Amino acid sequence: MPLFQKAVFHTTVAHLRDLPGDSQCEVAFAGRSNSGKSSAINTLANHTRLAFVSKTPGRTQHLNYFRLEDGKYFVDLPGYGFAKAPEEIRSQWEGLLAPYLRHREALCGLVLIMDSRHPLTELDLQMLGWFAATGKPIHVLLSKADKLTRQEQVVALREVQRVLTEIGSNCTVQLFSSLKKSGIRQAEGVLGGWLGLELKPEAPPPTGLATERTARTKKRGAMGWEARSAGKS
Repeated sequence: MPLFQKAVFHTTVAHLRDLPGDSQCEVAFAGRSNSGKSSAINTLANHTRLAFVSKTPGRTQHLNYFRLEDGKYFVDLPGYGFAKAPEEIRSQWEGLLAPYLRHREALCGLVLIMDSRHPLTELDLQMLGWFAATGKPIHVLLSKADKLTRQEQVVALREVQRVLTEIGSNCTVQLFSSLKKSGIRQAEGVLGGWLGLELKPEAPPPTGLATERTARTKKRGAMGWEARSAGKS
């Protein structure tokens, strides 16, 4: 079962005074508008519409909390970098986001979503440099990795790794695809560690003997069906 399978919507926060008081540990998700942030949350939670995926960039304007278990949350932050967002909305984001990211004690780490086809934009770099100063870990998900060839994936991953090394040792990165459901296990390992959630080992693949037995059983079943069919004809 996926590690974050039990995630449910908890609350929407428009003012710092409304932040959940029971939170012990929370992971925030940030990224440019249409970077695949909401899709990544839905994929990790194995849910199709837990986080709202909007075709209108900049729609998420508040902090959306998703409860994983008692005192532990995912937090979906407003997408940044949408030039058409009204000035008052941009001001609201800045007034809510900056103090939240800088001073929220329960915040144990930031997941930064970057479109793997266009990583390390100016705003991504600003967010990386700004949050790295808190000393808390950053994990970059290079989303939509299925849109790249294997060679392009390697190039994108290496370039982001190089930049993160320059920013600080508390930064990690991986490839991720919500469409192909790839990179989930790796992300679960990182975020589960931050949240103190135990990642259960994957079930081992069937052994050669078990596979051979299954094949023999299927073959016997098929032979029996053929014999019964022949008897009826």
